[in-house]
Amino acid sequence: MNCGNRKKIQKKFKLWGYTLKVEALNEVLSFLSHYQDVPSQDEALDVLLDNLQHQSLKSSILDKDSVHGVASLLLKAQTAGAVEEDSSNCISSAALRIIDDIFIIPKFRYDPVKKFFYEHTGRIPIHGDASAKAFLYRDRFLLLLQRLYRDPDFSRPAFNSERSQFGSREISPIQSLVGLTGRRWVMGVISQLEDGHFYLEDLTAAVEINLSDAISSKWFVLENTIVLAEGEMLLDGIFQVKTCGFPPLENRDKSISAFPGIDFFGCGTLTKEENLRFADMEKRAVNDMFVVISDIWLDNKDTMTRLEEVLHEYDKQDVVPSLFIFMGNFSSHPCNLSSNSFSSLRSHFGELGQIIGACTNLMQQSRFLLIPGPDDPGPSTALPRCALPKYITEQFKKHIPNALFSSNPCRVKFCNQEIVFFRQDLLYRMRRSCLIRPSTEETSDPFKHLVATITHQSHLCPLPLTVQPVIWNYDHCLHLYPTPQTIVLGDKSEQKEFEYAGIKCFNPGSFSTDSTFVAYRPYNREVELSGLQKG
Repeated sequence: MNCGNRKKIQKKFKLWGYTLKVEALNEVLSFLSHYQDVPSQDEALDVLLDNLQHQSLKSSILDKDSVHGVASLLLKAQTAGAVEEDSSNCISSAALRIIDDIFIIPKFRYDPVKKFFYEHTGRIPIHGDASAKAFLYRDRFLLLLQRLYRDPDFSRPAFNSERSQFGSREISPIQSLVGLTGRRWVMGVISQLEDGHFYLEDLTAAVEINLSDAISSKWFVLENTIVLAEGEMLLDGIFQVKTCGFPPLENRDKSISAFPGIDFFGCGTLTKEENLRFADMEKRAVNDMFVVISDIWLDNKDTMTRLEEVLHEYDKQDVVPSLFIFMGNFSSHPCNLSSNSFSSLRSHFGELGQIIGACTNLMQQSRFLLIPGPDDPGPSTALPRCALPKYITEQFKKHIPNALFSSNPCRVKFCNQEIVFFRQDLLYRMRRSCLIRPSTEETSDPFKHLVATITHQSHLCPLPLTVQPVIWNYDHCLHLYPTPQTIVLGDKSEQKEFEYAGIKCFNPGSFSTDSTFVAYRPYNREVELSGLQKG
């Protein structure tokens, strides 16, 4: 292989979090030489990478022995015809990329002068200074503002002509409202600079607002959310809001085409040929299924009995699920220093590992991803949450060595489909913190209001920081831009499914409370709301 192919292999391994030594690179080249054409080599490379993730590697820097062992097994399987016999599993293995550590995804900031996103370079500290909090709101605001400027309804009209009988919806800077009369459109962040007094802030100024007569639509208007407000300035300097809404949602393809080549999701950019190959693989992966189970109380015997029943039923199937996603909480009560229950939770995870280990087919063909809940152990309750501590999961890993323990939220890419998993009791907190109740004209379903809120805000958790703290420097890990194809919102509320503007959203429900879970087929984005019968 030429130098270009060597660089291509090194880049692919880097996207998966690996660095190749020279001897390891030569071993990869030797493995790929057994395949004739480029598409076959690309697919074989994906299978090799996926199988490396199943190994208990001591380091992300790979040597010759690490690669040789996996490559030899794959070549033997190919010779025996095992690869052809189980082609559907090869598709899922090569196509499934899991970002189990959300803290490593790239951070992009929008430059309103150059009108482009630039990547933050260098180390990002966990403990940010005061400016980090200001940048949190600034980044959220600019993210939605650049999206808004591409919407024809809110762009500046040519030659001062009116867009319709209602006039232009051009956005006015808050600073320019002084001395102006008549109705204006402004965009800003709702903040409470004084107790009981709400303000609207943009990059130019802040103005006190009156929301008492404001009419909203299908979303939860909260403190910290970015809103489009129509109203007029009163003589006392207060902006009387008549209509309060969110910036319009932008189509995913339009967002990507506006800034091509930027990897917002964190799985790496793909060439046109790779995108076409993954699109074809996605169509053929008809047997792939993800099972999502949330709120698994390992200290509850009834819950464990029901979970064992579910796993054994799937183990009996001819084609087993390719991925199980277990979401917390993993205890019926908050696990913290005051509860002194770390050792018991550790042993309960060992019991869960034994249950899974008894399912032969699942052990051989399925993967397991575990995402912590809001009350699970961790260094803090701020988002994003890091993965469960190794001390807690050590007994489980002895039984299921290839299991992945992810941060919360977690991002998964299946072929070309981007999926975001987030475990947080959002709906209850949204309703408690709401400033303006959502309109019930279109729908009275609170889950649909929740989905509309997070997608229009391009943020998984637009709650006030006093309600849900966020690590200021890592707020970008909660962004939903461009919008992913699928969002899984693990919530203790009722099991729900909703497709909004082409985005598939669902809540698997609380397994410990309602015995509900979801089976998701990514190739056609079909959501099967499932559950065990009570009694």
